[in-house]
Amino acid sequence: MLREADGLRDEITTWRALEKRADDLLELAQLADQSADSDLAAELDSEFQAVSAEYERVRTSLLFSGEYDEDDAILTITAGAGGTEATDWAEMLLRMYLRWAQRHRYANEILDQLEGEEAGLKSVTVSIGGRNAYGHLRAERGVHRLVRISPYDSQKRRHTTFALVEVVPEVEDDTEVGDIPDEELRIETFRSQGAGGQHVNKTDSAVRLTHIPTGITAQSQNERSQHQNRESAMKILKARLLERRLLEREKELATLRGEHVEAGWGNQIRSYVLHPYQMVKDHRTNYETSATNDVLDGDLDAFMQAELERLATGGASA
Repeated sequence: MLREADGLRDEITTWRALEKRADDLLELAQLADQSADSDLAAELDSEFQAVSAEYERVRTSLLFSGEYDEDDAILTITAGAGGTEATDWAEMLLRMYLRWAQRHRYANEILDQLEGEEAGLKSVTVSIGGRNAYGHLRAERGVHRLVRISPYDSQKRRHTTFALVEVVPEVEDDTEVGDIPDEELRIETFRSQGAGGQHVNKTDSAVRLTHIPTGITAQSQNERSQHQNRESAMKILKARLLERRLLEREKELATLRGEHVEAGWGNQIRSYVLHPYQMVKDHRTNYETSATNDVLDGDLDAFMQAELERLATGGASA
């Protein structure tokens, strides 16, 4: 409740500050209209561009209409086929989303990770907390494609690799899921494989939960105790069960509207091309940029906004 109140206060402050800048801009435009000062005209153009960019950024909040858009998010990245190149790509994506979270002052916590055999990550699950975290990140669900000269290829050949990004809402005491009966759960413990010193090598503290009716699994091995890992795994499992119900509901509504319902999750949503040219392109909206370094450093808002606008206007492909 306190975090929601802080978020609302920040949102009101942002809109009021933007309104003040727009009023000041109008006054500046009136002065420029009465003057032949080229420096004043240049200042007007610069401030107009800045105010327009800020407006585009903050208006994204108006696109959050989903039931869980204001909630925290649980994001999972899974490396595709491709060995070390794929696990390195998964770790690059993790860094990208963590940097994006830092830009928005969102809290983050790695709940589970499985390291690659040589480098990178086979999979990682991270909790990202802040107002509208899920609303933003739901635009990132899907398969992400990387094209580059692999640093792991001694012959310096170009490689294409993939990673799956899954995003589910993290909600407290959600009535749609509720308590899961013990008979519907299979609980397994195993030795943690991540970093953590001698502790992870001596105890079976990691926990994997399987929801037997659906086959959905969740695991955690980053906490020091089995009890803590079970709590984290249960949080992930409930979030995935909720997401399953939300997706089923979306498919039912799409079927009633007569829309095509895509089977499976493996749709390539975005390509990150680092060779032979620099380009990041979202295949759902056709939004693209050549500023690949900025994107990989967490500058994702324009991509998210384009996809949220597409969804808000009916979900038609660009």
